[in-house]
Amino acid sequence: MAVSPEVGAEAAERRAEAVLAQLSSAEKLALLEGDTDFWPGMVDIASRDASHVHPWPAGAVPRLGLAGLQFVDGPRGVVLQGGATTFPPPIARGACWDVDLEERIGEAMAREARSFGANWLAAVCVNLLRHPGWGRAQETYGEDPVLLGDLGAACTRGIQRHAVACVKHLALNSIDSSRFLVDVQVSERVLHELYLPHFRDCVEAGAGSVMSAYNRVNGEWCGQHPELLTAILKQRWGFRGFVVTDFIFGVRDGVAAVRAGQDLEMPFRMIFAGGLEQALADGRLCLDRIDDAVLRQLRVQLAVPQGTYPVSLRGCPEHRALAREAATKAIVLLQNEAPERAPHGAPALLPLDPARSLAVIGPLAAVANLGDRGSSDTRPEPGVVVTPLEGLRAVAAPGAVHHASGEHLQEAIALAARCDTALLVLGLDWRLEGEHIHPGDIAPILRQMPAPHPLLRRWWPPVARAIAALTSYGSARQGGDFAAGDRTQLELPAAQVALIEAVVAANPRTVVVLMGGGAILMEAWRRAVPAILLLWYPGERGGEALADVVFGAVSPSGRLPFAIPTSANHLPPFEPRAPQVHYDLWHGYRRLQRDGHPAAFPFGFGLSYAALRLSAAEAELSPGGPHPALRVGVTLHNDGAMASEGVVQVYVEPPGLVLERPRRTLVGFGRVSLEPGGCQRLSLAIPLRRLAYFDEATSRFWLEAGPHRLRLGQHSEDAGLVVELALAATDLGP
Repeated sequence: MAVSPEVGAEAAERRAEAVLAQLSSAEKLALLEGDTDFWPGMVDIASRDASHVHPWPAGAVPRLGLAGLQFVDGPRGVVLQGGATTFPPPIARGACWDVDLEERIGEAMAREARSFGANWLAAVCVNLLRHPGWGRAQETYGEDPVLLGDLGAACTRGIQRHAVACVKHLALNSIDSSRFLVDVQVSERVLHELYLPHFRDCVEAGAGSVMSAYNRVNGEWCGQHPELLTAILKQRWGFRGFVVTDFIFGVRDGVAAVRAGQDLEMPFRMIFAGGLEQALADGRLCLDRIDDAVLRQLRVQLAVPQGTYPVSLRGCPEHRALAREAATKAIVLLQNEAPERAPHGAPALLPLDPARSLAVIGPLAAVANLGDRGSSDTRPEPGVVVTPLEGLRAVAAPGAVHHASGEHLQEAIALAARCDTALLVLGLDWRLEGEHIHPGDIAPILRQMPAPHPLLRRWWPPVARAIAALTSYGSARQGGDFAAGDRTQLELPAAQVALIEAVVAANPRTVVVLMGGGAILMEAWRRAVPAILLLWYPGERGGEALADVVFGAVSPSGRLPFAIPTSANHLPPFEPRAPQVHYDLWHGYRRLQRDGHPAAFPFGFGLSYAALRLSAAEAELSPGGPHPALRVGVTLHNDGAMASEGVVQVYVEPPGLVLERPRRTLVGFGRVSLEPGGCQRLSLAIPLRRLAYFDEATSRFWLEAGPHRLRLGQHSEDAGLVVELALAATDLGP
C-alpha cells in the first residue's frame, strides 16, 4: 500500500527527533560538516577530478544506522562519469516553457543520481538572469521570476520523488567573475518582488535543501546572512529543510554562519571544524541552534525514498528520448523568411527538403558542444553525443550533406555556392562563457585552511597566510582550462560574423544556427540572413533535435526565456569585476518597455511552422482558499497544415497608481499541443501574489486597487487579447 508523503514526513520527523536525542555533542558538530577532511579532499580533486568520480558524503553516523547524504551536481545531468544522460542545460529548458517536461527531467536526473549512490542533487539553479552576459546564464531558466519559479518548482518535485533537491544559490548570484567579492545592494521591495519569488516557489514545492551563495547582499555574506537564511527562508517561508554552503569557499566566519542559519558546510571539514567546538564551549553558540541544524538535516536524510536504482538507468532509452524531446522543444525559430532574390510569394526558407544538397559550415557543427566546464560539466561516454552534422546527415538523403569547418574561408564560400542551401553552426562554447574563479578573491578564506596534520596546528597559521598571499597575486586565465566567466562582448566573434557575411553572399539560402547559453546580439548581420535558429547547448541528442526541426518533422516551439535587445546599451550596466552593484526593478523586457526600446526578439518570442492564434479570453477572481488566485481561460487555434505546440503567456498591466511598477509583467503561462486545424482550451490558475507589489512599510504583499489588464499573447510585446478586471486592495500576506 502506498504511503502518502504526509505520513512519510511525519514518520521521518519522529525518527529524526529520536536520533537527535542519541547524538553526542561531538557527533552533532560533525553533522554540520561534510564527511571529507580538507586536505585529502583537495588532493582528490587535484589528482583525479573527484567531483566527476564520486559523490561528496555528509551526515553519516554508522553507529545509529545513518548512511548519510551523498551530494552530486547536475543542472544538465549528473556530472559523474559512467554513462549519465546529458540533457540541455536549464536555459534551453527555460526556452521550452514546459512544466511537465521539466518535472520529468528532474525525476530522470534523480533516478540516475541514485544509480551512482548519490541521493542529493544540486540541479535546481534559479538565479535570475539579470544580464545576458552572466557566464552561468546557461545554468538558470531565464530572466523572469515566474518562469524560473514554475520550472524550478517542477524540477524540484521531480527530484524529490527519488532524492533531495538542492536549490541554489540564495541569493542575487548573477555575476560570476566577482562572485567572491561583490556586494549586491538591493531594496527590500526589489528583493521580494524580483529576486526571491522563484526560491519560494521551490521551497513550497518541497525542496529538501537550499544552497547559499558566495556573494554579499547589502553588506553581509550570503553564507552568514541572518535575514536571508533565517528571517526569510525559515521563518517567513516556513522552510523545514536545511541550508548548505556553496562549496569549499562558502563560509567566511563559521560562528556567524551557524548563528545566521547555516546548517551544513560542504564538502569538507574546514571553517566549521576550526571554531564551532570552542564557540559552543564558551557560549558564543547555543546548543539549541546546533540541534536545530542537525534536526533539519536528519528529517531530510531520513525522508529520502527507499528503492533500487540499477546502473541500467543511466542513459537508458527513456532518458535519451527525454533529452531529445527537450532539445527539440527548446529550439527557437527567430527568423524565417524567403531568401533574398527569391521570386515574389516564395515560401519561407525553412523547413528544408532533405533530398536537396546542404552545406553545413562552422566551427561548432561537428563537435560536442554541451556547455561550460565548471561545476555543471557532464561527461558523456564517447560516441554518445549526436553533433549537428551527425544529426542532419542521419536524416538527409545519402550524400546530400557536405561539411566545412569554416576555418578556410574560400573553401566555405565554394561549398556554400555549389549547394542548394547553406547552414552555419556558430555561437558560443566553454571558452567564451562559463563558471570562473579568480584565486585572489578566495585568499581571505584560504587563510583559514586547516593544518594538514594535528602536530602542525601551532605553527600552521602563518604558513596558511603565506599560501593565501601567494594565491592573491594570481588570477585564473580567462578562456583557460576551467571556463571563461562573464561576457562583456555580446556579439559573435568577428571571425564568425565574417563567415556569415561571406557565406550568405555566396548563397542567399542561408540558415544560421546559434549555440550558447546567453543572449547573442545579431544586428550586424540578421537582416541579411533569411532564417535563424537558436539551438542553445542542446545536450547529447541535439543533432537529432536540429534535424527534426530543420527538415520539418517537428514544428519549432521554443520561446525565448530572455529578451534579445538591439543594443547592449539597452541592458543594465554590467561590470564583471565590480566590488559593488545596485539591483533595481529594471532589467530584461521590463527595462526595454520602460525605456521605449523594442527588442530585436522579445521575451517569450518564437516562430512556428504552423499558424497559431488566440481567441475567447476570459478571467475571473477565485478568492476562496488560503491562496487566492485568478482563473484565466483562452483558446489556442492552429490554422496551419502542420501539427505544432504553442505557448500562451499571460501578462498583467497593473494600475500603477501606488508606486512605480513595470508596465507589463509575466504572471502565468501554459503550453498546449495542437493538430492541424485544431484548437484547445487552456485554463490557468494565477496566484494573486504575482499581480501584487511588496510594501516595505508593512513587509507584506498588497494587491493594488483598480483596473488590472491581463494581456494574453505569444510574447511580451504581443498586443494579443485583453481582459480587464477591477480588483480591490488586498493584503496577500508576507
